[in-house]
Amino acid sequence: MESAEREGAAGAAGAPASKKDKKGSKSRSRRRWRKIKTKASRFMHSMDLHTMTQSLVTLAEDNMAFFLSQGPGETARRLSGVFAGIREQALGLEPALGRLLGVAHLFDLDAETPANGYRSLVHTARCCLAHLLHKSRYVASNRRSIFFRASHNLAELEAYLTALTQLRALAYYAQRLLATNEPGWLFFEGDEGLTADFLREYITLHKGCFYGRCLGFQFTPAIRPFLQTISIGLVSFGEHYKRNETGLSVAASSLFTSGRFAIDPELRGTEFERITQNLDVHFWKAFWNITEIEVLSSLANMASATVRVSRLLSLPPEAFEMPLIADPKLTVTISPPLAHTGPGPVLVRLISYDLREGQDSEELSRLVKSEGPRSLDLWPRPQQAPRSPSLVVHFHGGGFVAQTSKSHEPYLKSWAQELGVPILSIDYSLAPEAPFPRALEECFYAYCWAIKHCALLGSTGERICLAGDSAGGNLCFTVSLRAAAYGVRVPDGIMAAYPATMLQSTASPSRLMSLMDPLLPLSVLCKCVSAYAGGETEDHSDSDQKALGMMGLVRRDTALLFRDLRLSASSWLNSFLELSGHKSHPKSVPMAEPMRRSVSEAALAQPEDPLGTDPLKSLTLHDLSLRSSTKTSDTSELSLSAEKLGPSSTPSDVNFLLGPEDAQEEAEAQDELTTKNRGHSVSAAFPEGFYPRRSSQGPTRMPLYSSPIAKNPFMSPLLAPDSMLQSLPPVHIVACALDPILDDSVMFARRLRSVGKSVTLRVVEDLPHGFLSLAALCQETRQAAALCVERIRLILTPPEPASPRV
Repeated sequence: MESAEREGAAGAAGAPASKKDKKGSKSRSRRRWRKIKTKASRFMHSMDLHTMTQSLVTLAEDNMAFFLSQGPGETARRLSGVFAGIREQALGLEPALGRLLGVAHLFDLDAETPANGYRSLVHTARCCLAHLLHKSRYVASNRRSIFFRASHNLAELEAYLTALTQLRALAYYAQRLLATNEPGWLFFEGDEGLTADFLREYITLHKGCFYGRCLGFQFTPAIRPFLQTISIGLVSFGEHYKRNETGLSVAASSLFTSGRFAIDPELRGTEFERITQNLDVHFWKAFWNITEIEVLSSLANMASATVRVSRLLSLPPEAFEMPLIADPKLTVTISPPLAHTGPGPVLVRLISYDLREGQDSEELSRLVKSEGPRSLDLWPRPQQAPRSPSLVVHFHGGGFVAQTSKSHEPYLKSWAQELGVPILSIDYSLAPEAPFPRALEECFYAYCWAIKHCALLGSTGERICLAGDSAGGNLCFTVSLRAAAYGVRVPDGIMAAYPATMLQSTASPSRLMSLMDPLLPLSVLCKCVSAYAGGETEDHSDSDQKALGMMGLVRRDTALLFRDLRLSASSWLNSFLELSGHKSHPKSVPMAEPMRRSVSEAALAQPEDPLGTDPLKSLTLHDLSLRSSTKTSDTSELSLSAEKLGPSSTPSDVNFLLGPEDAQEEAEAQDELTTKNRGHSVSAAFPEGFYPRRSSQGPTRMPLYSSPIAKNPFMSPLLAPDSMLQSLPPVHIVACALDPILDDSVMFARRLRSVGKSVTLRVVEDLPHGFLSLAALCQETRQAAALCVERIRLILTPPEPASPRV
């Protein structure tokens, strides 16, 4: 009896241990699998381009022969065809990439900084080849297994084949840039007619393949789940955009319609392309400002560092005097911002890890703007810290059209903790309501105010650093140029993360990658620039909102929110049933939008056209069924490069980088290109027989006006004359290798070095534009954010005095 009890007790005690062992075993297995994948990825990336291509071609031929021998089945035929396409595209891509690699070093800043758009394009193509090599090996090893999922692997192979085809087109476009540009210059410098022709062709390329199964393939694996979440949220948000006027109700409604975009990657890619290509800058403002919602910003702040001071201040629009650097006895008047909207206050946010002298003064308290509960972030402390000798003035990013310091507060709090200095972040007015130069005027005014009143901010102002990301990096440079023009103190240094320095309508090798970038797509880049240049000033907000008043808006949006939650839940349920094969009765959800048919499902179910063309081409972007006109010509007809454009593939009506003076010429050339089916301009860029995929989304709404104002050095600092650039302080740039605006950083650093200025350029690998806002996401983003902090610390550290000669 006692022994049985002991055995039972031992068994009871062993049960938890057994569960722990199982969990530990699973954890070890996952870690081992991640190590294997990482090692395989490193091995493939260490292979030279020729070896990788030959390995892929050999595997493709082997898989193609195997599936050709499997009989007349549709899946086997398509698998054989996709491997034939992979073989053709890989062999065609290799020489183009080799030519780019052969000259890429000529565009680097120096031998220690091998980075420019040509290198990034080759790296991205290698990532695609590496993925196809990995998948081809998997297919070759598992194709005879009863557990081999043929349809799943087919869909992935088709998606990456399309991506490879588009990357080959980008490689040819990069070669064309190389042949046209001036030696050593990364931006397109062709004549006006050639520029128009080049950009007209580029804008019509198909993009949806990069937002479906291939989403973020070029980035570090740790960031891809986040990118997928963002893309699903964006397409769901786009469905409900303009139904309500508040972001909260749209965001809540979108939760119930996001399911089908997570299930069907091809549908997500199609919708992503449609949204990015056709919706205006007000949509992007609304989507990016979701992070400004109080609930989300509070959650983000809960996960960030805790600071003693976080106060929103309103600087009154009052002129003041600043001493001149050349002669401190003389002063210059700093006027309040006036452009477009007249004098108005400038909002700034003061962040400090410690409560320092002056930060709780009555004078500063009179400037505090209430934010509700968030205004109580000023915690009482029994003792104040002394004023810091340094101050960081920060300009946030957001494409000049969206976000505030609230969106960037989490990483700014970390900066305040790590650097131990106060940070003043400027909430400048945003385009299109306040285009250039309003933001520049406000940032310059706030910068001068901070220098004059640094004691109130908890600093003695001995060292001042300007820091900003993206659009904020642009403002760092232009504020410094303006300070030098006024003759007042320039900052002691600038830290700019992935800055935009060229806002003129032009192309570069890195900007070609905006075709596939999920955070900075092609249309978003041009629409933000257009808005900042004053090209988009129309306000699409509902004029009835003003008549409703605040409480009326709350009551209306609450009612609309509950209505949309009800309808969206019904739509989601209906979509789920459709995907499960159970069609709901159409009258059961009278007001819900019917789910669009899955692109992959439609491609599988659609019968072949007798002429070998796909009638779905005008409706979807997943035309990868690779149909042939006869049963005996499978291998030759299954290549994507032999695809002929249908009527839906005409060039867009509006070019994303053309000025208004080219509109009539573009319309005439569009008809000519339609009738000639990509005439002389394409044949000059692509070899005979190669035709990339074209967008089937119809006319593209990308109203970028190549205004002369974009050439203003205070808008595009890369175009500033040498005399202006020589007035800049030491510059530290942190850029992303896969960023569409990488060439802005590279060329700006080269120009600064050419005029003898101190400049450093650090380029982080495998991360997207905007990594500072993703600092807490993974180890790679944390390391990149730490690099920015290190650059700021270099600026704030006083230079050591030169030792006297003995």
